[in-house]
Amino acid sequence: MGEQAGMGEQWRAQFDAQVSFANGGGLRTEGFRLDVPGQEITDDDLAALFVRHLGLLMVAEVRISAKTMIREPHKGGRAVATAGGGRRLVELSHVISDGMGTLPGWPGPRITDWLTYAASRERYAPGTEFHVARIDMIANTGTYVDTPAHRWAGREDLTGVSLDRLADLPGVVVRVPADTRAVDRLMLAPYEVAGRAVLLHSGWDAHFGTARYGAPEAPYLSEDGAQALVDAGAALVGIDSINIDDMGPASAGVRPAHSILLAAGIPVVEHLTGLDALPPTGFRFTAAPPMVAGMGTFPVRAFAVVEGAAA
Repeated sequence: MGEQAGMGEQWRAQFDAQVSFANGGGLRTEGFRLDVPGQEITDDDLAALFVRHLGLLMVAEVRISAKTMIREPHKGGRAVATAGGGRRLVELSHVISDGMGTLPGWPGPRITDWLTYAASRERYAPGTEFHVARIDMIANTGTYVDTPAHRWAGREDLTGVSLDRLADLPGVVVRVPADTRAVDRLMLAPYEVAGRAVLLHSGWDAHFGTARYGAPEAPYLSEDGAQALVDAGAALVGIDSINIDDMGPASAGVRPAHSILLAAGIPVVEHLTGLDALPPTGFRFTAAPPMVAGMGTFPVRAFAVVEGAAA
């Protein structure tokens, strides 16, 4: 079975690697998994992909051992391009529907008719009719953006945050390992985040609309992780969990990630979904709300534009 067999198949290699550097020292990994272009990749090609994926410099030698091939969907990385080409749009927002829940104990939206088709017939010419709906909701509904005014009195509200912090931003996805709660500085260290929308993909959106979504073990961004993103110049931070901050009982209502990011003027987008459909990089992200004066949060239609195959 060659690499061309099974056009829809994707493969990952699991292997140990012993790296020697030209300027001294070494690195050893065990059970490392990496996206590969096909099942029959050689050790030399795998070593080159490994070096590229980790961004290693001055490598003298890479010894591959214990290699096994696994038929498994690609997770994304610098080494192998994402399948598919051409421009595509990726939906990253939850649907807002009548009575839905977003945050436990917070009221859901109420969607009603302000003008029905039948009632509108009295206002227009025969054969012409319109429908106008009404929605009553709190601002923290569905997928929404937090601006500095959400946390800090006197800071920028929805009208004060410029579009270059909300729309057409280059993006990067941080894949959060399963069963990991806190996204900390060390987990963020490998990523180039300056000027980018940093989207934390935990997979917790699978629980949206259920009691588990608000469970205390939901993933979040730690205090030192938030400070690391500020220090590195991130433009926006998003997460597919219930809150960018820890919602567990030990947090005692302290919200360091909100406080640090919003103090730095970095918008926060919560309750994202569909981040698994994005490549690690090579996309543009938008989450722009309407310009409502005096409000610090509001739902957004968050989406990404992926141009061609992303490396």
